[in-house]
Amino acid sequence: MSNPQWQHSYQALGSRYTGPANPDPASSPEWMGWNEALAEQLKWPHNLRKTDDALAAFTGQSTLEGTRPSASVYAGHQFGQYNPQLGDGRAILLGEWSASPSELYDIQLKGAGQTPYSRGGDGKSPVGPVVREYLVSEAMHHLGVPTTRALAAIATGDRVFRSDVEPGAVMVRVAKSHLRFGSIQYFAMTREGDGLEELVDYAAERHFAEVLSAKSAESTAAKAEVLLEETVKRIASLVAHWQSLGFVHGVMNTDNMLLSGETIDYGPCAFVDTFKADAMFSAIDSQGRYRLSNQPGIAHWNTSVLASCLLKVLNPSEDRAVAYAQSVIDEFPRWYSDAFKTRIAAKLGLDSFRPEDTELHDGFLKTLEEDQLDLSLAYRWLTHQALEDSGHTPIGDLFIPSDALLDWRSAWERRRASNKADSQATAASMSQANPVVIPRNHHVAAAIADAEVQDYEFLKAAFGRWKAPFEWQDSDRLWAASPTPTERVTRTFCGT
Repeated sequence: MSNPQWQHSYQALGSRYTGPANPDPASSPEWMGWNEALAEQLKWPHNLRKTDDALAAFTGQSTLEGTRPSASVYAGHQFGQYNPQLGDGRAILLGEWSASPSELYDIQLKGAGQTPYSRGGDGKSPVGPVVREYLVSEAMHHLGVPTTRALAAIATGDRVFRSDVEPGAVMVRVAKSHLRFGSIQYFAMTREGDGLEELVDYAAERHFAEVLSAKSAESTAAKAEVLLEETVKRIASLVAHWQSLGFVHGVMNTDNMLLSGETIDYGPCAFVDTFKADAMFSAIDSQGRYRLSNQPGIAHWNTSVLASCLLKVLNPSEDRAVAYAQSVIDEFPRWYSDAFKTRIAAKLGLDSFRPEDTELHDGFLKTLEEDQLDLSLAYRWLTHQALEDSGHTPIGDLFIPSDALLDWRSAWERRRASNKADSQATAASMSQANPVVIPRNHHVAAAIADAEVQDYEFLKAAFGRWKAPFEWQDSDRLWAASPTPTERVTRTFCGT
């Protein structure tokens, strides 16, 4: 008898959407990391929490009761060029885990072996990308950013072949779903609409059921409207959150954007240390298409692609479909700007974001870039200036403001003096908007280097520290510090 908590609703749509795929057995798996807090949230069975049975089930040595391993097809624009068929080349979906009647989560093995969509690859993953995603996705969650989650990171004991021979690993990824912009693209563009209606109905009902109910949206056209508008809103808000933290995704292809509005695929991602508006880290982004300053514009372009793919189901009249789609896409800049300004107001301790505050914030970022100052530490230094408690934290040892930043501070203090909200209240809100620690690139790199030689202590320490990013801890002269010149990481890699 199969486990009633496993569902396979996407697989039930048929073979056009998914194909069977079985994980390759790992030769000698061992735990690198286990996320007990997420297991508790999922109501994951206790006999499968960091046990030998769980280790075997997650690495292809046994079959987890109730699962039906499969891989999904999708397409996508990769660096602006359309690829008509991609798919889960190294990811295998075990099924949808029902944590409660209203909570459904995809449980996916990333790096578990070949699938029907591996396109000649081995479907495996090196340790590096697994450690990076395990650490950074969970850090993003605790920073409040919508994201896929990581239940476990497991070394397989096997070797994978890239530019060199590397140790292999598997990550157990959790998501509201893995439906991507590219999923819509595949059925709209590659299959010329065949299967698109069914996919739109499914995606809208899975992610926006409450909105559908409130709007009495029952037809596919009505569901397509909700799917487009709600997805565009979520992506605008998501990227605004990235920008406020200095997070560079690195590979914002349309197949790496989820309809749920969660961050996915942490291959070449990185956080900015010393601020640079055009910061870029990805070794495969030679033209800087996905640099920090470009992310809002790329997100807008990606959502316009999504809109164009929904035209066939939005309205039988092409003119009306185009008019509606354009009206939604035209709102992206406003939705993004509103979300970004709200976050910046909180980070600067302002009661609201006024028109003149654009110049104030731009001046702050310009000063940081010209004087090569750390973005996260600068915001946190401001927090303690507002709280008047710098002496009670290590911030004075970690961040030395430049003369230009001290001059800028005077303008900021005058602006804060005009707040209509209570000064201490806005200062307190700054401490929940400006993290003490972020998953700095050199710490992620150190965790990867250790994990590659089967030392997981630093990985566990980083995972634990990044669970509470807004609070100072005793060890933060290590965790909060900007990297030294020799520690700085300037390039990150996908691992495919």
